[in-house]
Amino acid sequence: MALVEVTVPDIGDFDEVAVIEVLVKPGDSVKAEQSLITVESDKASMEIPSSAAGVVKTVQVKLGDKIKQGSVVLTLESAAAAAAPVAAPAASPAAPIIGVKTPVDQAERAGYASDSVAPVAKPSASVAASTVELRVPDIGDFKDVAVIELLVKVGDTVKLEQSLITVESDKASMEIPASRAGVIQELKVKLGDVVNVGDVLALLQSTAGDAAPAAPPASTPAAAPVSPSTEPAKAKPAAVAPVPPPAALPAHQPSNALANVPHASPSIRKFARELGVPLAEVQGSGPKGRITLGDVQQFTQRVMAGTATTQAIAKAASSAAPAVTAAGSGVGLNLLAWPKVDFAKFGPIVRKDQSRIKKISAANLHRNWVMIPHVTNHDDADITELEAFRVQLNKEHEKAGIKFTMLAFLIKACVAALQKFPEFNASLDGEQLVLKQYFHVGFAADTPNGLMVPVLRDADKKSLTQIAKEMGELAGKARDGKLSPAEMTGGCFSISSLGGIGGTYFTPIINAPEVAILGVCKSSTRPVWDGKAFVPRLILPLSLSYDHRVIDGAAAARFNTYLAQVLGDFRRVLI
Repeated sequence: MALVEVTVPDIGDFDEVAVIEVLVKPGDSVKAEQSLITVESDKASMEIPSSAAGVVKTVQVKLGDKIKQGSVVLTLESAAAAAAPVAAPAASPAAPIIGVKTPVDQAERAGYASDSVAPVAKPSASVAASTVELRVPDIGDFKDVAVIELLVKVGDTVKLEQSLITVESDKASMEIPASRAGVIQELKVKLGDVVNVGDVLALLQSTAGDAAPAAPPASTPAAAPVSPSTEPAKAKPAAVAPVPPPAALPAHQPSNALANVPHASPSIRKFARELGVPLAEVQGSGPKGRITLGDVQQFTQRVMAGTATTQAIAKAASSAAPAVTAAGSGVGLNLLAWPKVDFAKFGPIVRKDQSRIKKISAANLHRNWVMIPHVTNHDDADITELEAFRVQLNKEHEKAGIKFTMLAFLIKACVAALQKFPEFNASLDGEQLVLKQYFHVGFAADTPNGLMVPVLRDADKKSLTQIAKEMGELAGKARDGKLSPAEMTGGCFSISSLGGIGGTYFTPIINAPEVAILGVCKSSTRPVWDGKAFVPRLILPLSLSYDHRVIDGAAAARFNTYLAQVLGDFRRVLI
């Protein structure tokens, strides 16, 4: 028996990686290629395997340590050490096992850049020189889009640009096309998976004759085989970030318990940091206690509902209000638990799942309503002459197929108001106000799948006719679920119109990171005193919700008053 040092093999273009999980302990018997520890860079999690079999004598690393190629992981008592020296790379392909092939890990690894380390797989005979990988192309400023439909199956012959899958973000559904023609050999995704730019969708037997090169053969002495699109020579140097400590908790100490080093991927850590969730307090439901996206979301929902309280919130609540009653004071979200009711005992019920877009929209609206101090200013606009002008324009452009709605006039009028009151065309970034020099106006569109907000760009540079035409096109795409990500991002100000339905006034929720939104209800004819008599006038109700951190009540009143004046006399847009 001899002692063998097991070291970190070549793990690609990474300098230092953090140890986030130790999988063995002294006295354990391990086999060759058995995983010893899990490490994490800013792009991927990987398991480091043993280069020999034997009994663990000592473990040289602990949670939170930083290691790199050549670092000693542990010492083994191995009988085969003399026959198979540890240092000989050809004796054992010391390749790290990247990730675990489970739906949870696939979801967690979605969001990593396409140049991150790819899963190691032994090339089979079916992966020949004519086999190519079909990957997710650039789909805009979106991450972690869910696969909601598979349009092909193994054995299908596909053409260039033929749709392979349908994915859905929180704002749109889109089809991902094939970049090559050929026969589907293997599908790499399934319903419910989340994908990102660069993720492999399928293996294709190409009919083009210029297929991408296959993976290196098994006989090639390589420490960590990678896919053609992720060769180390082409990969960008990755700055490995240390495991961040949860918010409002003490900095990590290597000697601390496992609870202080939460088992979560980089994308989950980033998501938790954005929400301010302390990962050390989240119970992981994934393999080996790994924290998933759903775990973070459920923890946030429990805190918001008052059924859970983070240590940081509890500490703030106790210092701000030492005498919290059993009923809850509301300080630090210390609210009553959400009522649990068995509705079926009162009568028949039917349960129906909400669409993905509605569920995500609900979370966004909840966040916006809780975090933004909303105030709503109500006013009326006399649109009698404007409505007559609109009807006249529709008659003149009837043959051209252009329909002028009141919303088109509202967009033009809102641009004039935004130009006069620039703080409404802004976003709050920390303690700074970002004043935008462009005017992109979003408008809420009611669709079968839920509420969507297309954005009409550069409304200040477009004529009323152009706005009316483009609005019609965007609304049609929204109803058909064909809006692209670019057509729903970059908005400066939003309009929610209920004019075709009814109502008088309401409080629209601000579409963060915007600072204001205009709500419009159905116009009605009312008697208005003109100084001599009551005359019938067409009145349009306006409801302006604004972020009180940025805009005060006087500014909101001036904005609404000016907007009503423009709608009352549309010649003001020329001033």
